[in-house]
Amino acid sequence: MHSLPIFLTLTGRHVVVMGDGAMADAKRRLVERAGGVPVGQDHPGARIGFVAVEDDAAAEAAAERLRARGLLVNVADRPALCDFTLPAIVDRDPVLVAIGTGGRSAGLAKALRQRFEALLPTGLGSLAQALFAARGAIRARWNDADSRRRAIDAALSEGGPIDPLATGGVAAVTSWLAGADGATQDRLAIIRLRSDDPDDLTLAEARLLGQADRVFHRPDVPAAVLTRARADAERLACSSAPSAPGAGLSIDIGFA
Repeated sequence: MHSLPIFLTLTGRHVVVMGDGAMADAKRRLVERAGGVPVGQDHPGARIGFVAVEDDAAAEAAAERLRARGLLVNVADRPALCDFTLPAIVDRDPVLVAIGTGGRSAGLAKALRQRFEALLPTGLGSLAQALFAARGAIRARWNDADSRRRAIDAALSEGGPIDPLATGGVAAVTSWLAGADGATQDRLAIIRLRSDDPDDLTLAEARLLGQADRVFHRPDVPAAVLTRARADAERLACSSAPSAPGAGLSIDIGFA
């Protein structure tokens, strides 16, 4: 990764926005939309700043002044001067999908955003709210963390009772909790790689890696492939997976 994606809580916080014209106005609207308060460059309480100035030398000088005061700075259309860049955003509040290219191509980020806009249901936010409201019921139903995570993963999978790409929201969560147990069976899935390129994984293989509790892998499996697994999945280098790999979903991955 070229940078660390994070979500900043700006509600009530002061954010410097420097510049005039359409570009600066767009930055002010974005800050206000996130609950922040746009202020001038000399405000003592700000911790981040946006510079939207046309002249190259003036933009660089403004960024240096803000950075000298300890602010993290974004300079519009000048990624080399940025401490952080702004992604294209798909807003299904409270669900946010951020698409960044590290400042390489705003056009590509925009095109991807438009694809995701068409893909993600407008009611996706209500599903997130319903799951948040049901936390107590979910914990009561599945009282240990591993079984709870597996049940939620199965329910949210493609075609599952609360598939996020299907319509549902509150009613879907209620029906899921009132339905059958929904726990996933312990199993071992086998993936045999055709190359060291993670893009050669099939969609089904990528989904398995994203859901696995542990990954048994040959020492020659590239790190780029292993990063497709869940961040908290166990990764165990070995010549072959054991006959009893453990609870939940295990993956045995190696080259064909």
